[in-house]
Amino acid sequence: MNPLRNLILAAAGSDALRRLVATAPVSRDVVRRFVAGETTAQAVAVAKDLVDSGLTVTLDHLGEDTTDRSDAEASVQAYLELLDGLKSAGLTARVEVSLKLSALGQAFDERLGLDNAARICAAAEQAGTTVTLDMEDHTTTDSTLRVLDELRRSWPTTGGVLQSYLRRTREDARALSGAGSRIRLCKGAYAEPESVAFGTTHGVDLSYVQCADELLAGEGYPMFATHDPRLIEIISEQVKTHKRAQGSYEFQMLHGIRPDEQHRLAALGETVRVYLPYGSEWYGYLMRRMAERPANAALFLRALTSRS
Repeated sequence: MNPLRNLILAAAGSDALRRLVATAPVSRDVVRRFVAGETTAQAVAVAKDLVDSGLTVTLDHLGEDTTDRSDAEASVQAYLELLDGLKSAGLTARVEVSLKLSALGQAFDERLGLDNAARICAAAEQAGTTVTLDMEDHTTTDSTLRVLDELRRSWPTTGGVLQSYLRRTREDARALSGAGSRIRLCKGAYAEPESVAFGTTHGVDLSYVQCADELLAGEGYPMFATHDPRLIEIISEQVKTHKRAQGSYEFQMLHGIRPDEQHRLAALGETVRVYLPYGSEWYGYLMRRMAERPANAALFLRALTSRS
Protein backbone atom coordinates (compact mmCIF):
# COMPACT_ATOMS: atom_id res chain seq x y z
CA MET A 1 0.00 0.00 0.00
CA ASN A 2 1.25 3.46 -0.90
CA PRO A 3 2.84 4.93 2.29
CA LEU A 4 1.63 8.40 1.30
CA ARG A 5 -1.93 7.06 1.26
CA ASN A 6 -1.56 5.76 4.81
CA LEU A 7 -0.08 9.08 5.94
CA ILE A 8 -2.97 11.04 4.44
CA LEU A 9 -5.55 8.72 6.02
CA ALA A 10 -3.86 9.26 9.40
CA ALA A 11 -4.06 13.01 8.84
CA ALA A 12 -7.82 12.68 8.40
CA GLY A 13 -8.09 12.21 12.16
CA SER A 14 -5.93 15.18 13.12
CA ASP A 15 -7.82 18.10 14.62
CA ALA A 16 -4.71 20.28 14.45
CA LEU A 17 -4.29 19.70 10.73
CA ARG A 18 -7.97 20.29 10.18
CA ARG A 19 -7.65 23.72 11.81
CA LEU A 20 -4.62 24.47 9.64
CA VAL A 21 -6.49 23.56 6.47
CA ALA A 22 -9.56 25.53 7.52
CA THR A 23 -7.62 28.70 8.28
CA ALA A 24 -4.81 28.70 5.69
CA PRO A 25 -5.15 31.79 3.45
CA VAL A 26 -5.89 30.00 0.18
CA SER A 27 -7.01 26.59 1.33
CA ARG A 28 -10.69 27.45 1.03
CA ASP A 29 -10.19 28.08 -2.67
CA VAL A 30 -8.71 24.61 -2.99
CA VAL A 31 -11.50 23.05 -0.93
CA ARG A 32 -14.01 24.77 -3.21
CA ARG A 33 -12.54 22.88 -6.15
CA PHE A 34 -13.66 19.60 -4.59
CA VAL A 35 -16.64 20.67 -2.43
CA ALA A 36 -19.71 22.59 -3.61
CA GLY A 37 -19.97 24.70 -0.47
CA GLU A 38 -21.46 24.44 2.99
CA THR A 39 -25.11 25.33 2.31
CA THR A 40 -27.97 23.80 0.38
CA ALA A 41 -28.24 26.89 -1.82
CA GLN A 42 -24.57 26.62 -2.79
CA ALA A 43 -24.89 22.91 -3.54
CA VAL A 44 -27.94 23.42 -5.75
CA ALA A 45 -26.25 26.26 -7.62
CA VAL A 46 -23.15 24.20 -8.42
CA ALA A 47 -25.30 21.23 -9.42
CA LYS A 48 -27.22 23.47 -11.83
CA ASP A 49 -23.99 24.66 -13.43
CA LEU A 50 -22.86 21.07 -13.94
CA VAL A 51 -26.20 20.03 -15.41
CA ASP A 52 -26.19 23.03 -17.72
CA SER A 53 -22.78 21.89 -19.00
CA GLY A 54 -24.16 18.49 -20.02
CA LEU A 55 -23.36 16.41 -16.95
CA THR A 56 -25.49 14.61 -14.37
CA VAL A 57 -24.89 14.85 -10.62
CA THR A 58 -25.16 12.98 -7.35
CA LEU A 59 -25.11 15.22 -4.25
CA ASP A 60 -23.70 14.09 -0.92
CA HIS A 61 -24.33 16.00 2.30
CA LEU A 62 -21.08 15.45 4.18
CA GLY A 63 -21.26 13.83 7.57
CA GLU A 64 -20.68 10.37 9.02
CA ASP A 65 -20.08 8.41 12.22
CA THR A 66 -23.13 9.94 13.89
CA THR A 67 -23.32 8.85 17.53
CA ASP A 68 -26.72 10.12 18.63
CA ARG A 69 -30.26 10.44 17.34
CA SER A 70 -30.27 14.22 17.20
CA ASP A 71 -27.31 14.31 14.81
CA ALA A 72 -28.88 11.58 12.71
CA GLU A 73 -32.10 13.60 12.53
CA ALA A 74 -30.12 16.68 11.49
CA SER A 75 -28.68 14.68 8.58
CA VAL A 76 -32.16 13.58 7.51
CA GLN A 77 -33.41 17.15 7.60
CA ALA A 78 -30.43 18.30 5.51
CA TYR A 79 -31.38 15.80 2.79
CA LEU A 80 -35.06 16.73 2.91
CA GLU A 81 -34.10 20.39 2.47
CA LEU A 82 -31.74 19.45 -0.37
CA LEU A 83 -34.41 17.47 -2.20
CA ASP A 84 -36.84 20.37 -1.89
CA GLY A 85 -34.19 22.67 -3.31
CA LEU A 86 -33.45 20.36 -6.24
CA LYS A 87 -37.15 19.99 -7.03
CA SER A 88 -37.72 23.74 -6.91
CA ALA A 89 -34.77 24.25 -9.27
CA GLY A 90 -36.13 21.66 -11.71
CA LEU A 91 -33.01 19.50 -11.42
CA THR A 92 -34.28 16.15 -10.21
CA ALA A 93 -34.38 14.58 -13.67
CA ARG A 94 -30.57 14.77 -13.77
CA VAL A 95 -29.55 15.00 -10.11
CA GLU A 96 -29.83 12.28 -7.46
CA VAL A 97 -28.49 12.11 -3.91
CA SER A 98 -25.91 9.90 -2.21
CA LEU A 99 -25.93 9.24 1.51
CA LYS A 100 -23.87 7.47 4.13
CA LEU A 101 -25.83 5.31 6.53
CA SER A 102 -23.38 6.12 9.32
CA ALA A 103 -24.65 9.70 9.15
CA LEU A 104 -28.17 8.40 9.78
CA GLY A 105 -27.45 6.34 12.90
CA GLN A 106 -26.38 3.00 11.43
CA ALA A 107 -23.40 2.62 13.77
CA PHE A 108 -25.48 2.45 16.94
CA ASP A 109 -28.87 1.36 15.55
CA GLU A 110 -29.12 -0.28 12.14
CA ARG A 111 -32.91 -0.06 12.22
CA LEU A 112 -32.74 3.69 12.82
CA GLY A 113 -30.36 4.02 9.87
CA LEU A 114 -32.80 2.06 7.71
CA ASP A 115 -35.82 4.10 8.84
CA ASN A 116 -34.01 7.38 8.24
CA ALA A 117 -32.82 6.26 4.82
CA ALA A 118 -36.40 5.26 3.99
CA ARG A 119 -37.60 8.78 4.81
CA ILE A 120 -35.05 10.19 2.38
CA CYS A 121 -35.94 7.63 -0.31
CA ALA A 122 -39.63 8.55 0.03
CA ALA A 123 -38.81 12.25 -0.30
CA ALA A 124 -36.58 11.55 -3.30
CA GLU A 125 -39.40 9.64 -4.98
CA GLN A 126 -41.75 12.57 -4.39
CA ALA A 127 -39.18 14.95 -5.82
CA GLY A 128 -38.68 12.80 -8.91
CA THR A 129 -35.23 11.39 -8.24
CA THR A 130 -33.52 8.55 -6.38
CA VAL A 131 -30.88 7.68 -3.80
CA THR A 132 -27.57 5.82 -3.76
CA LEU A 133 -26.19 4.39 -0.51
CA ASP A 134 -22.47 5.09 -0.20
CA MET A 135 -20.26 2.30 1.11
CA GLU A 136 -17.91 2.92 4.01
CA ASP A 137 -15.27 0.75 5.71
CA HIS A 138 -15.52 -3.05 5.51
CA THR A 139 -17.08 -3.44 8.96
CA THR A 140 -20.28 -1.85 7.62
CA THR A 141 -20.54 -3.73 4.31
CA ASP A 142 -22.97 -6.44 5.38
CA SER A 143 -25.15 -3.97 7.27
CA THR A 144 -25.26 -1.57 4.31
CA LEU A 145 -26.19 -4.35 1.89
CA ARG A 146 -28.96 -5.49 4.25
CA VAL A 147 -30.37 -1.97 4.36
CA LEU A 148 -30.08 -1.69 0.57
CA ASP A 149 -32.06 -4.90 0.15
CA GLU A 150 -34.79 -3.62 2.46
CA LEU A 151 -35.02 -0.23 0.75
CA ARG A 152 -35.28 -1.79 -2.70
CA ARG A 153 -38.48 -3.54 -1.66
CA SER A 154 -40.21 -0.15 -1.76
CA TRP A 155 -37.78 1.86 -3.89
CA PRO A 156 -36.23 -0.57 -6.40
CA THR A 157 -34.10 2.13 -8.05
CA THR A 158 -32.09 2.71 -4.86
CA GLY A 159 -28.43 2.41 -5.76
CA GLY A 160 -25.63 0.68 -3.92
CA VAL A 161 -21.84 0.91 -3.97
CA LEU A 162 -19.18 -1.79 -4.17
CA GLN A 163 -15.45 -1.27 -3.57
CA SER A 164 -12.98 -3.19 -5.71
CA TYR A 165 -10.28 -3.17 -3.03
CA LEU A 166 -12.28 -5.64 -0.94
CA ARG A 167 -11.62 -9.30 -1.70
CA ARG A 168 -15.32 -10.15 -1.45
CA THR A 169 -16.48 -7.67 -4.07
CA ARG A 170 -16.45 -9.82 -7.21
CA GLU A 171 -18.94 -12.17 -5.59
CA ASP A 172 -21.04 -9.21 -4.42
CA ALA A 173 -20.97 -7.73 -7.94
CA ARG A 174 -22.26 -10.97 -9.41
CA ALA A 175 -25.05 -11.13 -6.81
CA LEU A 176 -26.06 -7.50 -7.40
CA SER A 177 -25.97 -7.49 -11.21
CA GLY A 178 -29.63 -8.36 -11.73
CA ALA A 179 -32.23 -6.44 -13.68
CA GLY A 180 -32.79 -2.89 -12.45
CA SER A 181 -29.94 -3.01 -9.95
CA ARG A 182 -28.02 0.28 -9.84
CA ILE A 183 -24.48 -0.34 -8.55
CA ARG A 184 -21.61 2.12 -8.37
CA LEU A 185 -18.21 0.45 -8.57
CA CYS A 186 -15.31 2.37 -7.03
CA LYS A 187 -11.85 1.42 -5.81
CA GLY A 188 -12.39 2.34 -2.14
CA ALA A 189 -10.88 5.01 0.09
CA TYR A 190 -10.62 3.59 3.62
CA ALA A 191 -7.63 2.01 5.35
CA GLU A 192 -8.35 -1.73 5.44
CA PRO A 193 -6.41 -4.81 6.65
CA GLU A 194 -4.97 -7.08 3.97
CA SER A 195 -7.09 -9.91 5.34
CA VAL A 196 -10.10 -8.29 3.68
CA ALA A 197 -8.57 -5.97 1.08
CA PHE A 198 -6.04 -6.16 -1.72
CA GLY A 199 -2.81 -4.53 -0.64
CA THR A 200 -1.44 -3.46 -4.02
CA THR A 201 -2.59 -1.10 -6.73
CA HIS A 202 -2.41 -3.93 -9.25
CA GLY A 203 -4.66 -6.11 -7.09
CA VAL A 204 -7.24 -3.36 -6.67
CA ASP A 205 -7.23 -2.53 -10.40
CA LEU A 206 -7.49 -6.17 -11.46
CA SER A 207 -10.41 -6.61 -9.10
CA TYR A 208 -12.04 -3.49 -10.56
CA VAL A 209 -11.85 -4.92 -14.08
CA GLN A 210 -13.23 -8.28 -12.95
CA CYS A 211 -16.08 -6.66 -11.01
CA ALA A 212 -16.90 -4.38 -13.94
CA ASP A 213 -17.15 -7.44 -16.15
CA GLU A 214 -19.56 -9.10 -13.69
CA LEU A 215 -21.77 -6.01 -13.63
CA LEU A 216 -21.79 -5.59 -17.41
CA ALA A 217 -22.62 -9.27 -17.89
CA GLY A 218 -25.75 -8.81 -15.80
CA GLU A 219 -28.93 -6.89 -16.48
CA GLY A 220 -28.40 -4.06 -14.03
CA TYR A 221 -27.22 -0.48 -14.43
CA PRO A 222 -23.50 -0.23 -13.56
CA MET A 223 -22.01 3.11 -12.53
CA PHE A 224 -18.25 3.13 -13.00
CA ALA A 225 -16.62 5.55 -10.58
CA THR A 226 -13.03 6.04 -11.68
CA HIS A 227 -10.67 8.72 -12.95
CA ASP A 228 -8.08 6.21 -14.12
CA PRO A 229 -7.58 6.62 -17.91
CA ARG A 230 -6.55 2.99 -18.29
CA LEU A 231 -9.62 1.70 -16.48
CA ILE A 232 -11.89 3.99 -18.50
CA GLU A 233 -10.36 2.58 -21.69
CA ILE A 234 -10.79 -1.01 -20.50
CA ILE A 235 -14.40 -0.41 -19.46
CA SER A 236 -15.12 1.16 -22.84
CA GLU A 237 -13.90 -2.07 -24.47
CA GLN A 238 -15.86 -4.24 -22.03
CA VAL A 239 -19.00 -2.28 -22.90
CA LYS A 240 -18.54 -3.24 -26.54
CA THR A 241 -17.87 -6.88 -25.68
CA HIS A 242 -21.12 -7.05 -23.72
CA LYS A 243 -22.99 -5.12 -26.42
CA ARG A 244 -24.09 -2.49 -23.94
CA ALA A 245 -25.82 0.57 -25.38
CA GLN A 246 -24.99 4.05 -24.12
CA GLY A 247 -27.45 4.89 -21.37
CA SER A 248 -27.41 1.38 -19.91
CA TYR A 249 -24.43 2.30 -17.73
CA GLU A 250 -22.61 5.47 -16.71
CA PHE A 251 -19.26 6.88 -15.68
CA GLN A 252 -18.88 8.76 -12.41
CA MET A 253 -16.13 11.14 -11.30
CA LEU A 254 -15.53 13.38 -8.33
CA HIS A 255 -16.19 17.09 -8.56
CA GLY A 256 -12.96 18.90 -9.37
CA ILE A 257 -11.04 15.91 -10.68
CA ARG A 258 -10.45 15.57 -14.44
CA PRO A 259 -13.30 17.90 -15.49
CA ASP A 260 -12.02 17.94 -19.08
CA GLU A 261 -12.35 14.15 -19.22
CA GLN A 262 -15.86 14.39 -17.81
CA HIS A 263 -16.88 16.69 -20.66
CA ARG A 264 -14.99 14.64 -23.26
CA LEU A 265 -16.93 11.51 -22.34
CA ALA A 266 -20.22 13.42 -22.23
CA ALA A 267 -19.51 14.81 -25.71
CA LEU A 268 -19.15 11.23 -26.93
CA GLY A 269 -22.68 10.51 -25.72
CA GLU A 270 -21.76 8.86 -22.44
CA THR A 271 -23.70 9.54 -19.27
CA VAL A 272 -21.25 11.15 -16.84
CA ARG A 273 -22.30 11.79 -13.25
CA VAL A 274 -20.33 14.11 -10.98
CA TYR A 275 -20.14 13.18 -7.30
CA LEU A 276 -20.70 16.55 -5.64
CA PRO A 277 -20.24 16.83 -1.86
CA TYR A 278 -21.25 19.79 0.27
CA GLY A 279 -21.59 20.73 3.92
CA SER A 280 -19.45 21.81 6.85
CA GLU A 281 -17.93 18.36 7.47
CA TRP A 282 -15.65 18.54 4.44
CA TYR A 283 -12.29 17.74 6.03
CA GLY A 284 -12.56 13.94 6.34
CA TYR A 285 -13.96 13.72 2.83
CA LEU A 286 -11.13 15.81 1.42
CA MET A 287 -8.45 13.70 3.11
CA ARG A 288 -9.93 10.46 1.77
CA ARG A 289 -9.96 11.94 -1.73
CA MET A 290 -6.30 12.79 -1.35
CA ALA A 291 -5.60 9.24 -0.16
CA GLU A 292 -7.59 7.63 -2.95
CA ARG A 293 -5.43 9.38 -5.53
CA PRO A 294 -2.30 10.66 -3.74
CA ALA A 295 -1.32 12.75 -6.77
CA ASN A 296 -4.17 15.05 -5.74
CA ALA A 297 -2.23 15.85 -2.58
CA ALA A 298 0.37 17.81 -4.55
CA LEU A 299 -2.22 20.37 -5.63
CA PHE A 300 -3.54 20.73 -2.12
CA LEU A 301 -0.15 21.00 -0.45
CA ARG A 302 0.97 23.64 -2.94
CA ALA A 303 -2.09 25.68 -2.07
CA LEU A 304 -1.41 25.42 1.66
CA THR A 305 2.12 26.77 1.24
CA SER A 306 1.38 29.37 -1.42
CA ARG A 307 1.49 33.07 -0.52
CA SER A 308 -0.54 34.13 -3.53
